[in-house]
Order: sequence, then structure tokens, then C-alpha cells
Amino acid sequence: MVKLTRENFNQLPLSPTDGAWGTELMKLGGASSELKELWNVSAPDKVLRVARSYVEAGARIILTNTFSANRIVLERHGAPGRSAELSRAGAAISRQAAGDQALVFGSIGPTGKLVSMKQLAVVDAEAAFAEQAAALAEGGADAIVIETMADIEEAKAALRACLGACNLPVGVSFTFDSGKEKNRTMMGVTSAQAWKAAQEGGASFVGANCGIGIDAYVKVARELAQCGTDLPLWIKGNAGLPKMAADGSTHYTAGPEDFSRAVPELVAAGVRFIGGCCGSTPAHVAAIVAAINGIRAPQAQS
Repeated sequence: MVKLTRENFNQLPLSPTDGAWGTELMKLGGASSELKELWNVSAPDKVLRVARSYVEAGARIILTNTFSANRIVLERHGAPGRSAELSRAGAAISRQAAGDQALVFGSIGPTGKLVSMKQLAVVDAEAAFAEQAAALAEGGADAIVIETMADIEEAKAALRACLGACNLPVGVSFTFDSGKEKNRTMMGVTSAQAWKAAQEGGASFVGANCGIGIDAYVKVARELAQCGTDLPLWIKGNAGLPKMAADGSTHYTAGPEDFSRAVPELVAAGVRFIGGCCGSTPAHVAAIVAAINGIRAPQAQS
């Protein structure tokens, strides 16, 4: 596999990515309030099981179990000073699972504090993101994805920090689930503003994840595509909206077939990387893979 760089990133083909990590790890036990990133050290076999399940389902890009492994979040969970350790371990686990079959994109999530509202100083946000990006690179990640962003100032800080801390390609993915048409982030960021921030900030790709179902992200993908062709698009929608059962368990409403149906529309909109977020499983990823293969087959014959 050719080493991925910022210069050759745009040569990546249409690719299926993985599905949810949090909801899959929760199936393997432990308290729901327990930070699963700690498992990268305390229960690496469970993390490896999830990573391998996505590779076996056909994902050609898998993430790392490091979404909340920044120092700001870890301090709130009583694990200060462990960001580098957990991020490095998470990347190494996904690297082991991926082998030569998939690329590993290091996952970096938000801090939980709004930079635009001065809840966290920009310099502190950048320090946290830089620490995590450097460790993910050391652990063997091929690229970085800054995901589930709602605050554009935090996203910009994360992008600057990651680009400065490692030499890997870095992308930004926002969560669009607010506004009348569900095409703004919680902080009111539009798809055009997100695309502009990513492009001007030097990102290798831009997209959307979490928040709403995969089918609802078709509209967002079209809006992002209208902004320009410089950046490949990344879409990972939830398996629909969660519903609480009588026993207190949470269930997601969109099945693999819903993801399969969304793939042609997403590809037509110009999306390059397609996967799932909360509630999605290896079965959802397998459906995405089959749909992508179905699109590729006629192209190969023509």
C-alpha cells in the first residue's frame, strides 16, 4: 500500500469507511458512563475486535478508538495526562486490525467546551489537539479526521493544531443536525462555512458525521459539493434516530438497507468516503460495500 501523504490524498478512490465505535463497544460490556478510550490500554482485545469486524465487513478506511482521548475530556473523566498514551495505543490497535487491507484515520473529537463562547482558550484547545495528533501519528495512523464538530472556531483550532503537529493528511467533519432544514450545526454553522474553513485551513477533505441519519445527509453532501471540487467529501451518518425501548435500551431505526439505498445518491453528489456513525454496525458497512461495488461494476465494464 502506497504511503498516504497530503500530496497524494486526493488520488484515493471511492471508499467505504467503518461504522460506529461507541455503540459497538458498549455491546461488549462495561458501564455506559465508562470512557471506552481507556480500553485501548485496559481491554485492547475488545477494541481490536471492533476494528477487525469493520475490516472484515469490507471497510477500506477504519478509525481509531480515540474520539474522546483529548486532555480536556480525559481530565473530566479522572484520567489526566493520558491523552498521548491512549491515542498512541488506539492507533496501534487499528493499525494491527487494518494490516494491508485498510487505511487508519485517527479520530479526534471535540473537547466539549465551546471555543467560540470563550469556554476554552484557543491556545489550550490547540495544545490538546496537537498532543493527540502527534500521538496518533506515532501509533501508525495514515491520516487524521477531526469529527463531530459544531463550533467552527474549535474546528479551525483543531485543524491548525493537527497540521502543525504531524505530517499526515487531516480532514474535518461537522455534525449538521440543527436549523429548519437540519443543515446547520448546533452552533449555526452552514455547510458553506464548514467547507470554507476546511479549504482555507489546509484540510485534505471535509464532510459530515453523526447527528442525523445517512439519508438526511444527501442534502448536506450536495450543499458541500456546490462549494467546490477542491476537497473530497466524507459522509458518516447515524443509523437513524435512537429510540428508547421499554427496558431502557437504545435502538437505532435505520437498517443496512437504508444505507445501501443512500449510497448511489451520495456518490452522485460527489461523496468519496461513505460510512456510518452512531448505531451503525458491520452489517451496515457490508451494505455500503455492496452498494459501492454495484456502482463500480458497470464503470469497469464501460
